[in-house]
Amino acid sequence: MNLKTVLILLVLALATIFALVCVLLTRGVKPASCEPQTLSTLQGKHSDQSLVFADLTPEEMVQVVTYLQENLGVPLVDASQANPSDNCIYYIDVQLPTKAEVLGFLDNGGRRPPRQALAVVYFGNQPDPNVTEYVVGPLPKPTTHRDLTVQKYGGKLPYHRRPVTEKEYKAIDHFVYQEFSKAPSLLRECCDYDGTNFATLTTVPRGFQSGDRATWFVLFQNVHGSGYYLHPVGLEVLVNHSSLDISQWRISQVFYNGQYCQDMEQLEIKFIQGQLKDVKVKKVRPDEEFGSMRPRVVPMAPGPLQYEPRGPRYSIQNNQVIFQSWSFAFGMDVNTGPRLFDIKFKGERIVYELSLQEALAVYGSNCPGGMVTRYMDGSFGIGRFAFELVRGVDCPYTATYVDRHYLVESKTPKVNKNSLCIFEQDASVPLRRHYSNLQSLYYGGLAKYALVLRAISTLINYDYVWDFIFYQNGAIEVKIHATGYISSSFSYGTGTDHGSQVGEHTLGTMHNHLINYKVDLDVGGTKNSLVAHDMTFDTVQAPWSPEHQIQRPRLTKTVLDTEDKAVFPLHSKIPRYIHFATNHKNKWGSQRGYRIQIVSFAGDPLPEASSMERSISWGRYKLAVTKRKEKEPTSTSIYNQNDPWTPTVAFADFIDNETIVNEDLVAWISVGFLHVPHTEDIPNTVTVGNGVGFFLRPYNYFNEDPSVHSPDGIYFRSDQDPSKCEVNHVACLSKTASCSPALPSFTYNGFQNQAGP
Repeated sequence: MNLKTVLILLVLALATIFALVCVLLTRGVKPASCEPQTLSTLQGKHSDQSLVFADLTPEEMVQVVTYLQENLGVPLVDASQANPSDNCIYYIDVQLPTKAEVLGFLDNGGRRPPRQALAVVYFGNQPDPNVTEYVVGPLPKPTTHRDLTVQKYGGKLPYHRRPVTEKEYKAIDHFVYQEFSKAPSLLRECCDYDGTNFATLTTVPRGFQSGDRATWFVLFQNVHGSGYYLHPVGLEVLVNHSSLDISQWRISQVFYNGQYCQDMEQLEIKFIQGQLKDVKVKKVRPDEEFGSMRPRVVPMAPGPLQYEPRGPRYSIQNNQVIFQSWSFAFGMDVNTGPRLFDIKFKGERIVYELSLQEALAVYGSNCPGGMVTRYMDGSFGIGRFAFELVRGVDCPYTATYVDRHYLVESKTPKVNKNSLCIFEQDASVPLRRHYSNLQSLYYGGLAKYALVLRAISTLINYDYVWDFIFYQNGAIEVKIHATGYISSSFSYGTGTDHGSQVGEHTLGTMHNHLINYKVDLDVGGTKNSLVAHDMTFDTVQAPWSPEHQIQRPRLTKTVLDTEDKAVFPLHSKIPRYIHFATNHKNKWGSQRGYRIQIVSFAGDPLPEASSMERSISWGRYKLAVTKRKEKEPTSTSIYNQNDPWTPTVAFADFIDNETIVNEDLVAWISVGFLHVPHTEDIPNTVTVGNGVGFFLRPYNYFNEDPSVHSPDGIYFRSDQDPSKCEVNHVACLSKTASCSPALPSFTYNGFQNQAGP
């Protein structure tokens, strides 16, 4: 071995040793923390004008309660303690100004509309019990109140239409459990009943005609830490609680395992005499896996984590969000849930109001509770029951979380902490891209980043995930996913005609979900028309070869000029390009517009022959476009649930063939899906395949795709080096994104304000 070889080997050895030392010294060293940067991607500034849409603050709620206590002239009992025969404040929410007032303020320099509250009061302690709605203001220190009820609804609100309070439900439970003492032998034999191991589930509506207030309650095993909805015991009771005197409540019917009795005494007598077939239901063990959400394997390595190398690229101030070219105001209606206002792109208003209206579930079963149920979740409180979101599961770990305050059935406000989340997401698919290998060689593309505002409402057994998604091309997606527990009936007889058996005694009952939204589009202003574009085939001669024919597609164009022409039944054919159009044109001479594109798998609507169908008549249509009116602010009412036979608001009345050409228009959109439960719905229905919604997409609104102005786009040619930062910013990620996100500590307060077991 010569000297030169020795020297080379020595140098290589030293280099190897140096490399190993470097590795050892750097092993275990965390990357630098991600440092937030100035938001240079925002194309707008925050304004306190958005506060015209803001939810009430806790301080404002307290002021309204104090004012009502001092000025209504009657004693008000705290609703959490109130009997049906008492007066109480049911809820307080913001009373939004009229659209004309708001636009005068936002666009024309007018005065800020006075801030007001809506107060709903139950008057049970008077000769003519009723529900009254008051406008109270101005806030923050109210001095006046005005009865809005007759103006809003055309008459007084009968007391039987009032939503059931938690106190009334507790009183019903107490009454029912007392009645169970009249059938001790049966309940002990069938269900090991010990006075504590049953749980009730309400059904609705509560009867067959206006004035009824008789509810079927379904009995389940009271399983702690698991879904009791999957453990029916076969017993259901019909409670007549129409009287304001609780001592007058009665059980009108009892159902057990396919058999009906007049009351619990008759049920017990039939059992003792051997006339009743009982089914022994095994008591659920604490470690029971059926229906349990407890993980069955130990945690492994953490999954992928979304993070922002330079902090959020959106900004939130008060109730306003700004993201790149987007800005909007957000809020949470205590009954109908999340709602957005003044949605702008590049400073131009696209949508004045985008709000959830109702979530309906129509069930079928051979048990009475399941066969009558038509849940209208707005009457329970879609916004009220939007609880705290779990970081890293319900929303990305690093999302921004926002608290919501409400005052319902209480004299004091409550808070659902972290009940809204806002985040930017990478959809992991290009928004657009092209690789060119013809004529010239280049690549151009844009990642599909989008801003998401999300809330999740738990309505008894179901959890609804509400998403509002904003894309860089000017499109908005509205989406709802359903998850949570299915509702079930006791499985007997012909039960599988109405669903699937998913447990020993558990029938997963079929049901139709239907969700309604209000979309007040303002495309290029408030004067819009509804235009339908679609296609047909024309048979024509080939100009260069007349003896041959060509079936040539042709674009059809129709202006839908009246409301009657602008309603599309749930399963009817709808024009594929239906859009709100303005008289303003883009640079190419096309009417500027925004298209409505619906994604839905809804089951059949409730037949119009049903005596309660008018109360949910918005469900007849996948799309209905009407002339906007202040007296038609919502498609339904919280009072429809308990009196669907004489609905307080009937959407069908909105459609009266008015002209809708160059008018301020509203689109009412219904989406949903038929759900036939199956064994894979145990323990929970999954969101996969159970998502529906709609898009609002620009249609000749811009002169080109506005995402060309996104700072996230990339482009390089074959004669460029795409690994250089100055050519391709993605190549710089090893430098700009090599950091460790500062993750906040995990906290959860979602069980606060809950009574618990």
